[in-house]
Amino acid sequence: MEDILVDRRGEVLWITLNRPERLNSYGRQTVDEIIMALRENMDARVGVITGSGRAFCAGGYLGNLAEADFWNVRSMFVGSLELFDALRNAPFPIIAAVNGGAFGGGNELVVMCDLAIAAESAQLGQTGVKVGSAPVLGGTNLLAMNIGEKRAKEVSFLCRKYSAQEAYDLGWVNKVVPDDKLHDEVEIWCQEIIQMSARYLEVAKASSNVMYHQMRDNMVNSLGALIQAIGSPDMLEGANAFMEKRKPEFPPRGTR
Repeated sequence: MEDILVDRRGEVLWITLNRPERLNSYGRQTVDEIIMALRENMDARVGVITGSGRAFCAGGYLGNLAEADFWNVRSMFVGSLELFDALRNAPFPIIAAVNGGAFGGGNELVVMCDLAIAAESAQLGQTGVKVGSAPVLGGTNLLAMNIGEKRAKEVSFLCRKYSAQEAYDLGWVNKVVPDDKLHDEVEIWCQEIIQMSARYLEVAKASSNVMYHQMRDNMVNSLGALIQAIGSPDMLEGANAFMEKRKPEFPPRGTR
């Protein structure tokens, strides 16, 4: 494993995104490693995903979008759905331990986890339409089940940053704790989960995925639209502006 750290603590599987130099933004390799870690630890009773350094996850690595190699970018997009399927189909609950910024695909990663506990300093939000993409794998659909349609559209359309407390108040995360208490609190939740029936937790999790499965066709169709837009002027301008730390100047509607 190069992009993640895997730590099996008895019956708890900890997966730490370990690319702090790029705020734990993920590429295809990261996705494959997380899926592998889940497959190799199916006997775990609970899983935790967190980030190293000061960020939880800044989403998909935008350097890939700026280069606009069609097959590499497509692989990352498709890999995101494969990752979320793996999280949702894992036979045990998965907790997002949100230690820092969770933006773009990183926020969608939080949405896809079964539970989320955030540090006080953490911030969450979507970035898609600001950087030449759209959050179709959770941000525009499943997030609405957590915080309501109007607020989810606000998150997806305006790309604002929300504090951990604001996210809690909206129903986006389950609990907010002081930064230095995050791992301790997550361990408490893990130990509580371990006391439950593993068999019936798997049943409960599968049943709770009803809205994910109903929305998955929408995700697949929207993903197809994203793939067709790879290399578009909007994608290139958004990604390059982000990498260059400047305000994007998107072309008029209809420009190819």
